[in-house]
Amino acid sequence: MEYDRELARLWRVSRTVHEMVRDRGYLVADYEISEDFESFKARQGGGQEVDRIKLNFSVDHRENEGDRIHVYFCGDKSVAKASIKKFVGDMENFKATRGILIHVEKLGGVANKTMQELQSEYHLEAFRESELLVNITNHFLVPKHTVMTKAEKQELIKRYRLKETQLPRIMLSDPVARYYGVKRGEVMKIERASETAGRYVTYRICM
Repeated sequence: MEYDRELARLWRVSRTVHEMVRDRGYLVADYEISEDFESFKARQGGGQEVDRIKLNFSVDHRENEGDRIHVYFCGDKSVAKASIKKFVGDMENFKATRGILIHVEKLGGVANKTMQELQSEYHLEAFRESELLVNITNHFLVPKHTVMTKAEKQELIKRYRLKETQLPRIMLSDPVARYYGVKRGEVMKIERASETAGRYVTYRICM
């Protein structure tokens, strides 16, 4: 049944985005991640069309007061300027300064331009549903990544007497950088297993 297939797909996407938001330091409860498919389906109300609005949520950061993120599932097949405006309107209603847009198809040029124009007021991100079917950070080949605080970054630079330009780089478009919502200039600490040292640590600055 097409409805059940689409719902199962969205159940996986919803679980990944809740994990992603929690891994960024936001207050996401365990039950929101571990929800089984039947419970997820029941929340849809038993209709014959998926209601993505019921998947939207807003949460506060665990440590940073006033830092709230809003996750918005866009049901429009073609994301237009009006879709972005609705997304930002929802953010304002929930008093969120950060927002994640989850969309079905690729963003068009107009939608991308509108997102860029609004970046001066809000921190906006967009993911296709297909990008969130699995949590890439759970893959055994992906080492542990941690976004360093400003203080930790300054300590790193001071300790090794580095300039920011001397640090290896990670691109904003890198899938792991996108997962953690890394901003330009932030540094990621990357920990890999090592047969000789036990643990091998590297650092990359986002550019």
